[in-house]
Amino acid sequence: MNRDEIYETLKGFLMELFEIPEEQISLDAHLANDLDLDSIDAVDLVLKLQEFAGRKVSAEQFRSVRTVRDVIDQVHELLAQAS
Repeated sequence: MNRDEIYETLKGFLMELFEIPEEQISLDAHLANDLDLDSIDAVDLVLKLQEFAGRKVSAEQFRSVRTVRDVIDQVHELLAQAS
């Protein structure tokens, strides 16, 4: 799966789970500041990403995640490790 496909999937998750309007979601959108996600939302997102990737996601892997692009990079790395 390439980064564009991951981005489209992630946008769907953000719109479905957190009711974020699609026009607010961009690669550079900051999860907390721009999309108003808090730490509990981040846990929900990680759980959804684990389900999507079929792999356990450690808190350490997502500690540096700040933007939508960061999430895509982490998921891309997870999927690459799985194959």
